Amino acid sequence: MKTRREFFKSAAALGAMGAAGMPLRTLVETTMPALIPSDDRRYWISVTEKIARPILENLTRRELKKNMPVEEKAGAKRAACTHLEAFGRLLCGLAPWLALENLAGDELKLQQEFLKLAQSSFDAATDPLSPDFMNFTTGGQPLVDAAFLAQGLLRAQKVLWAPLEPRVKRQVLTALKSTHKITTPTNNNWVMFAAMVEAVLLELGEPTLPERLEGCVRKMLGWYIGDGAYGDGDFFHFDYYNSYVIQPMLLDVLTVLKNHDARFANALDLVLQRAKRFAQIQERLVAPDGTFPSIGRSMTYRFGAFQTLVLVALRKDLPAHLKPAQVRCAMTAVIRKMTEAPGTFDANGWLQIGFYGHQPALGESYISTGSLYLCSAGLLPLGLPPTDEFWIAPAERWTAQKLWSGENLPADHAISDTHQVDVPTLI
Repeated sequence: MKTRREFFKSAAALGAMGAAGMPLRTLVETTMPALIPSDDRRYWISVTEKIARPILENLTRRELKKNMPVEEKAGAKRAACTHLEAFGRLLCGLAPWLALENLAGDELKLQQEFLKLAQSSFDAATDPLSPDFMNFTTGGQPLVDAAFLAQGLLRAQKVLWAPLEPRVKRQVLTALKSTHKITTPTNNNWVMFAAMVEAVLLELGEPTLPERLEGCVRKMLGWYIGDGAYGDGDFFHFDYYNSYVIQPMLLDVLTVLKNHDARFANALDLVLQRAKRFAQIQERLVAPDGTFPSIGRSMTYRFGAFQTLVLVALRKDLPAHLKPAQVRCAMTAVIRKMTEAPGTFDANGWLQIGFYGHQPALGESYISTGSLYLCSAGLLPLGLPPTDEFWIAPAERWTAQKLWSGENLPADHAISDTHQVDVPTLI
């Protein structure tokens, strides 16, 4: 059995072996990652620690702005918003693990350490007297990352919100409400950022703005184009925004709305069925060697591109034929491929712009160091217990591995879905 490291060395020679005449089926079978289930969670935790520690430790010390580099496209001027990007996006992915109960051993120690760091980071980020006080109002970008921060709060309300001092809670609410000053574009996925902020305000017992909550959800649902995918506005963009933003936020926001008003149940059921189909498509995108297509903008968010797939897995809503072990093994291969690429992190442990390693040319005008931490959204299944089937089931090949090794699988089919569901206004 090949080790992972041996696999990736052998995969580098793939083209040469093919040129030498080795049959493709034999070549694929001999270069597929052989994953050991008991190691997968440990590896994901090690990646989580590597990504999260620089952000949380520096923010707790109120030294994030002092120490975090701001890599960006020349002239982009992202320093004013990059720190909220880093904090909000990190918590969006980290939250389910922070909220998980009944851990033990070294993982429990790390979880509790990071939980305390995250709680103190809320104070550092929202205290107007803090040197790390973050920008929630200037420009449009703060709305985006206040939404990711709100999503993190929503996913771990019991441990990230409830223990905060009243003073810090007031600061956080003030910061979230201050994003009302930012006009919400109504022609793209930004409608979900406004809706997410309002959803967490609703969950925390605060008044909400119907036009930024129910109205924005209604707008997004109107852009459904079929087979589990939404347009980004009136037009379809071949990129990963159905996973970075659209489908995860629809699921989270509609779950809150349904919990407060049962009339939203039909909309949530429909959105979930679409997300399950989209998750199925995402799993099929992972190639036998753990690579996946770099298509469209924002590829520097790396394995955050699979947030819809892993969120459906976290919710235990995977389609019946898509086994949790397939998803675990596919995602482990992707995460390992990307995090171990030379240049992914700088010498001090900060993420650098790139898809595979350090590729500054991928740094679009809205990309900076903080943006990159949306990769943490690919780690959502850490919110499942170590005893869950996702982690303990024997390793299983994912769809591309099965097909490219000659396994006789049923054909894939689109879903037929033209439903329009009314989105009511909260009672």
